[in-house]
Amino acid sequence: MFRQITLLLVFLVLTITAQDHSKFIRGPFATPQDVTKRCLECHDVADEIMNTRHWLWLGDVIKSGKYEGQQLGKRNIINNFCIAVSSNEPRCTSCHIGYGWEDESFDFTKAENIDCLVCHEQTGNYKKEPTAAGMPAKNVDLLASAKSVGRPSRQNCGSCHFDGGGGVGVKHGDLDDSLYDPTPEIDFHMGRLDFHCEDCHSKKDHQILGSSHASIAAGEKNLSCENCHKGNIHSKDILNAHLNSVACETCHIPYFAKVEPTKTWWDWSKAGEEREKSVDADGNETYSKMKGEFAWEKNVTPVYTWYNGTADIHLIGDVVEDKVVKLNKTNGDIKDPNSKIYPFKLMRGKQPFDPVNNYLIVPRLFGEGGYWKTFDWINASSIGMETVGLEFSGQVDFIETEMYWPINHMVAPADQAVKCIECHGVREGKRVDLKALGYSEDPMKTGGRFKSGIIK
Repeated sequence: MFRQITLLLVFLVLTITAQDHSKFIRGPFATPQDVTKRCLECHDVADEIMNTRHWLWLGDVIKSGKYEGQQLGKRNIINNFCIAVSSNEPRCTSCHIGYGWEDESFDFTKAENIDCLVCHEQTGNYKKEPTAAGMPAKNVDLLASAKSVGRPSRQNCGSCHFDGGGGVGVKHGDLDDSLYDPTPEIDFHMGRLDFHCEDCHSKKDHQILGSSHASIAAGEKNLSCENCHKGNIHSKDILNAHLNSVACETCHIPYFAKVEPTKTWWDWSKAGEEREKSVDADGNETYSKMKGEFAWEKNVTPVYTWYNGTADIHLIGDVVEDKVVKLNKTNGDIKDPNSKIYPFKLMRGKQPFDPVNNYLIVPRLFGEGGYWKTFDWINASSIGMETVGLEFSGQVDFIETEMYWPINHMVAPADQAVKCIECHGVREGKRVDLKALGYSEDPMKTGGRFKSGIIK
């Protein structure tokens, strides 16, 4: 009886979610905020949405540890792509689920500025203006979009997450436009099983699970294969023995950026040089006066490291202590019982640095006085650092940085998983550097005992 009631409730939820809204919506709408007001007349979800990471670009208040009492997220951390949101809001917030986040004065309590359409419209014609702080493009038919709303599709999620960082596949490597309609070889879950993003990532109250900057700082709300695949799921004992020390993704995502290349190097120190824009053999930009030099890779073998679900985040204003700044140092090692070997995209680059104050610079790139207009690092840095409330010495140098991006998508069919010999045996080290991971020798030579004297 309980099972029947559960299935009935699931059916009712899906039916309500898939409700044809066209008969409830009347226009015209003068502004996108008017659409939101209409949505909220029936859907009392404003408070839910305004407490999500998608809205705040911050995670929950961290309860303990290094960042106790802080909220961290895209809104206030630094990266090695376009560096930081602060002072660059109108450009960065074109992917915010809201309208009008132009600067630090944006009011996060105004419900009418929630953009319901970006996640729910189904015409496929809804687009945000790239430089207008989240406002829709002028040619968007708001009435048609409002009438079309339904459950979020890959198109809804992908419009931001597949093209983050300024282009297709730039940031993540395992998220790009090939996932709109992938073959099973590109991504088994989406291509064979027809999974959609919300099948794994959605949670109640509009909360979204995933390994974001906030998640890895707090060690909470991460998402991995083990959320669904639990226990000894392989038919062979030797494979199950790996589960205590090797993440599912490590074997089942042998490569990422399978169709679209991903950016792996961004050198801001080369920006501003008077030379021609250049592209590689695949047409990917390798030099731009505005942004510097880039390198791209395709069919990328991940970088492997121990990871326990947390990372130390290099925050704006943190003192630089090494020649290469690790913007999110993954935590875990061979002795950590909670860590496993996980795959990552390693993003490397060079970015502005204040050699006097010994911290990374947050420059204004976009807008009045921004680097993309003036090509003046001193002025752009002065504006940006004032915005984040930090002293600027007036000197700009450049320093190398690294950033780790978890690889969870582009799961291959089982017969294309990493083969034993790629990590062990005569070709040891081809894929995984076991010594760098803390093993004195190939664990297969010790009878399959993986680490710390246990099968781990």
